[in-house]
Formats: sequence, structure tokens, C-alpha cells
Amino acid sequence: MFGPNVLVLSSLPTMFDNSKPITYTVDVPDVVHAVEFSPFEWSSKLIGVGTSSRVSVGICRFQEEDREIDGLEYEHLRDFHHGIRVTALAWSPETSLAVIPKILRFCTGGSDHKLRLISSDLKNDDSVKIIDGHTDYINAVTFDPSKGDQLASVSDDHTCRVWDTDGTQRICLPLGSPGMSVCWHRDDHMKIMVAEKNGIIRFYNLLNQQPIMSLDCGHAPLLSADWCLVDSLKVGAVVGTELHLFDTSMSSRPVERRSVHSDGGCLVKWAKNNEHLVATTGTPACQVKVINAKTNQIPVSSGLQISSGLSWHYRLPIVVVGGDRKLHFWSIDNT
Repeated sequence: MFGPNVLVLSSLPTMFDNSKPITYTVDVPDVVHAVEFSPFEWSSKLIGVGTSSRVSVGICRFQEEDREIDGLEYEHLRDFHHGIRVTALAWSPETSLAVIPKILRFCTGGSDHKLRLISSDLKNDDSVKIIDGHTDYINAVTFDPSKGDQLASVSDDHTCRVWDTDGTQRICLPLGSPGMSVCWHRDDHMKIMVAEKNGIIRFYNLLNQQPIMSLDCGHAPLLSADWCLVDSLKVGAVVGTELHLFDTSMSSRPVERRSVHSDGGCLVKWAKNNEHLVATTGTPACQVKVINAKTNQIPVSSGLQISSGLSWHYRLPIVVVGGDRKLHFWSIDNT
């Protein structure tokens, strides 16, 4: 019923002691397998929710950016039939509701090992482009943030693949173990970061398809890594029970290691507007944690019945995690 990145607990209170409570909750029709805020300023109010058979798209308006709103105002825009479980989800920078016709474009990874590029004008013009090539579970997908004309994906098939949006495979990078995360450099569209389950993180030049540098976590399994948007010298990864933080200007080994989930981490994401805030999920107890690496405070350490997906709002210090037919949001003090 649940995918490998969905954490499930049979019985648990919804919050640990001394943790910031859930700020907002939105009901959704099904168990959440993936959730992503749009990471672009012009479409930052959009959120995509992947389930076992559909992708739901909505708009989130928060009182933190509009005082006329009481809490969170969620507007459901559209459901897109997916047929199979969503394993990964990414927004295209071409997405915009401010143009005519409107453009909604995102890519999913499915449990059938295929990518689906979905486009819509939110009226009558919908299209789905199936991209076939991976031979195992797709763990992550991301768009070239400059134009959105290419996307990259990593898989348990030990490859990172770069595709044109017409489905043409441009690059296939062989990996030494399953690819767990892939991130595109926000300012240099010829650089990507690929994190492998064996604990190695490499940065590639897509022009010559060669690694520029690598980071070594020192042990495995690495299940997730993220490239800081505010400071591209910083990388975070969850490896076993630990959170590893890298400063690539100083060392290829982590500059900081801290225990975060005693039974293992699952996902990690940097806040998109604050280089010090890092969110993680893991076990036991389907934990969600937010760590302030500057102050060493942990403003959030909560447990959910089910947790899957992890995403930060582009402008606001708000993090979302999927649950059992719910989206859970925490608003963090941005210091």
C-alpha cells in the first residue's frame, strides 16, 4: 500500500515535548507519497501532491505574506490522473498562472519506472509525455531551473539521466550505487549534483559529463541529499542516523555531523530562504525535525502517523510534510 519513502507508525501522539506544534493542516483525498512547493518565485504559491493514483495541484496563501488571510487559505486547482503511485515530483520553471494561457507543467516519477511530463492550461489542453528509460525505482527528478527545457532523474538502476522535455535522453551517467537525489545548480545550468546511496556525492559538468568534485560521507546508506539554494557551497545529507553538513569550500568531508533519527533518516531539505534551516524526516516515530544549524536549536521535532515528502516554501520559512490524507505545515521563526 505504501511506497518505500513513506514512513508508517501504528500508534503515536502527533507531537513530542518542547516542539513547535503543527501550524496548519490541509485535508487531501488520499495518502500522500510526494509533496512539492514550486521552487520558483513567480509560481511559489503552487503546491503539488502525489498519491497512489493522482497528482493534486493547489494554491497556498499564508497569513505570513498576506495579513488579510487568516492562517492558511488553500485553493484546490486540479487533479491529474496518474494511474500509479507517484515516487518523485518536480515543478518546471515554465509554470506560470500570470500568463495567458496559463501554463502548468511538472514531472513525476512513477512506480512503473517511467517519468511523466504533465502540462496543462487548466482548461481543455492537457498533455502527458511518458519518458521511458530507467529500469528501476526513480528516486528523484528535477528541472533545469533556467529554461525548463531539460530534466534530470536518478534511479535505483545506478544511473543519472538527463532528458530533453521531448523525451530524448541526452546523457546517462553511470553511478556506483543507486542514485538517491539530484539537484541542478540555480545559476549554472551546466552543473548538477548527484548523491548516491553509498555515501558519495558528485558534482558533474554536463558539457563533458565528467565529475568536477566529490564529497564523501564516510559511510552509508545515504538516502537523501540537498544543495543549499541560498549558499551553493553548502550541501546536506542524511546518512544512516546522522545529518551531514558540508561546506565545499573547506573540505570534501562533512564539517558537521549530528545524530538526528536514531533508526535512520529518510529525507533532507534546506530552507529556500535561509541557509541555516534544515528539515529532515526519519524514524522512529515518523519524525519530522527542523534544525537551525546556526543556533543549534531544534524548533520542530514532531511525530506523525504517516510521513512522506518534504518541501520548503520558496519565500517563507514554512515546511510541509505529507501524511495520511493530510498535509502538515510548520511555520518556523526565520532567525
